[in-house]
Amino acid sequence: MSAKRHKQSPTSGGPLRSLSLHAIVVITALFVGIPLLYGVLGGFKTTRQLSSNPLGLPDPWVPENYTSVLASASFWRMLWNSTYIAVLTTLVVVAVSAMAAFVFARFAFRGREALFTMFAAGLMFPFAVAILPLFVLLRMFGLLDNPLGVILPQAAFGMPMTIIILRGFFRAIPGEIEEAAILDGCSSFGFFWRILLPMARPAIATVSVLAVVNSWNQFMLPLVVFSDDSLFTIPLGVQQFQGQYATDIARVMAYIVVAMLPALGFYAVAERQLVSGLTAGAVKG
Repeated sequence: MSAKRHKQSPTSGGPLRSLSLHAIVVITALFVGIPLLYGVLGGFKTTRQLSSNPLGLPDPWVPENYTSVLASASFWRMLWNSTYIAVLTTLVVVAVSAMAAFVFARFAFRGREALFTMFAAGLMFPFAVAILPLFVLLRMFGLLDNPLGVILPQAAFGMPMTIIILRGFFRAIPGEIEEAAILDGCSSFGFFWRILLPMARPAIATVSVLAVVNSWNQFMLPLVVFSDDSLFTIPLGVQQFQGQYATDIARVMAYIVVAMLPALGFYAVAERQLVSGLTAGAVKG
């Protein structure tokens, strides 16, 4: 009887554990969703409504806050700048990191682990510490007020994490596949390009999503590199808009919500690829 009770005790805690996990998920969703909902509704109010009735529905609704942002040419220009920089940064960081990860994963040479450790140590290097020497270096090469002044440093700082993720995927590919490709006359680069990259598509999608999101949210580097308003990205535009309409809080809320929509839309589309890539890496690791 005691053994039977012992077997039933873990199952009796199953529903309670599931309920606790669901409660944590709901609470977390509320912490994230309530501020978003407050910002969306606040964009439909006036500043006076926000002061007198901050938690209520807009009365009357003021859609002009959103339409004025969408009708602004500067907003679309900053949206294009952010998209352009994010796409090029992602292409550079994924292309370079994939080739480096391939070498670290499939080739044995003296000093390989030491070199890989040096790349991994880049994760512990704070970006804020490098901002002053980076500014001097960019000024020396004439890359201030140039998109490359943002793209190249972002790609450099994104390489450590990307190499670590891709190396794990590349090492998980069985060596028999590479041997069979070589016997069929495939070169090392041919194996990398024709076989390894298609098989590591979930990993490529994962690191691409991370690179795009990191580039899109970058504020400090564009702030240091760009002084020309025509090159401003979305985060810089939010700061500029807040300074211009400091007293019109409702319009600032509308601008922030509209500025968040492209990133949220991209994440909603790429979420499945991101989750599948991380899950595949966990299974293979």
